[in-house]
This record gives sequence, C-alpha cells and structure tokens, in this order.
Amino acid sequence: MNILLAEDYVRLGELIEYMLKKKGKYKVEWVLEGEDAYYYAISSHFDVLVLDWMMPNGNGVEVCRRLRKQGYSGPILMLTAKDTVQDRIEGLDSGADDYLVKPFEIDELLARLRALSRRNYAPIIEEEIQIQELVLNRMSHMVRFRSMELQLSPREFQLLDLMVQNKGQVLSREVILDRIWGYDSDVAPKTIDATVKLIRKKLERFGKQDLLQSIRGVGYRLEH
Repeated sequence: MNILLAEDYVRLGELIEYMLKKKGKYKVEWVLEGEDAYYYAISSHFDVLVLDWMMPNGNGVEVCRRLRKQGYSGPILMLTAKDTVQDRIEGLDSGADDYLVKPFEIDELLARLRALSRRNYAPIIEEEIQIQELVLNRMSHMVRFRSMELQLSPREFQLLDLMVQNKGQVLSREVILDRIWGYDSDVAPKTIDATVKLIRKKLERFGKQDLLQSIRGVGYRLEH
C-alpha cells in the first residue's frame, strides 16, 4: 500500500513511518507541510492520504478541500488532536473519509488504512484537459493554444477548469460559488462575474474571449 503521510511533528512522523514500513507492505512518502502534501497528492498515485490537521503552509483541512475541488477522489484520513464533535464535522465536511484523534494506537491507524484502501475510488482526474484547441494544465495552471501560453491565477484556472469539465451546460452562479469558493464563503456573485471577465480578457490573446457565454439571470456556459 502506497501512503502519503503529511505530519509536521517530526517524532510522530518518524514513528508512523517506521511502524508502517516495519509491516513490510507499506510504502510511505512523508512530508512536513500542507503545500508539499497537495502537490505530492496530485502528481503521484497514493492508495491513502494521511493528513495532519495542523501543519504549516496549508493545514490538513485546507489541503483536503483543495484536493476535492481539483477532483481528487482518493481516500483521505485526517489526524488531529481536535476531538470535539464540531471538529469532527469540520474535518469530514472538508472531504476527509475518516478521522483519527491523537493520541492513537498504531494498530487502529493500520486498521483504518486497510478499511480505506478496500474502497473503490476513481483516480485523480488527468493532469491536462482540452477544449477545442485550448489545453489546460492542472499542475502549472497554464493554458496553451498552439505554441502560445498564458498563466491564470488559481481562482481563474479553477473556474475555467470547472466550466471545461461541464462544457455545454449552464452553471448557475450558486453552483460556481459552491465549487470554487465554498458556499459558506463571503464572496459576492459579482466576484464571479469579475473573475469571468478577467479570464475573457486573458483569452483575448488566443481570440477565444467568447468561449465563456453569459446566460442572463442564471450564470455561465462554456461553448464546445
């Protein structure tokens, strides 16, 4: 079983890595920061992700939400000292499949990893996606058109990626808000409109500014 472990407490990370490898059938990639966990997860295949809640450069909940928005569907186990009911709800609502409170017995961790690995998950969506002659690279947030390239901001790329995945369908502002910013965020609908405007402005370089169509009073549709 190939495990990605994200844990910034070195002594605990060393112990988990040692105990898993000692069992012989576990391969462990161990990182100390949330940002590293995110990029390892989207660039390599892991059977289970084990994310510590409190990490520098992106905590476990943030990483989990970010991965799910990018289409990551593999199993995720959250490790944390937070043990209130509300904490558990927040961890699971972020997209985690299971939640283990510290301190824990290593045998319980192993049992939960085995249970998660038995579930049938689809792999992460492909690194590149194409619409007409545009190619979107999810690793670099770069958009290519023939020999030309342009860089989008993370939000711009997420929105365009969402529209490409749902090409030909009308997505309401509410759906876009929920998928990109989160429904409980303070973002106003005009922020979505402003982001679409910025994307169109950048796509002018390729002559594709009309790719995103406004549907009056509803939202947006990407032509295909």
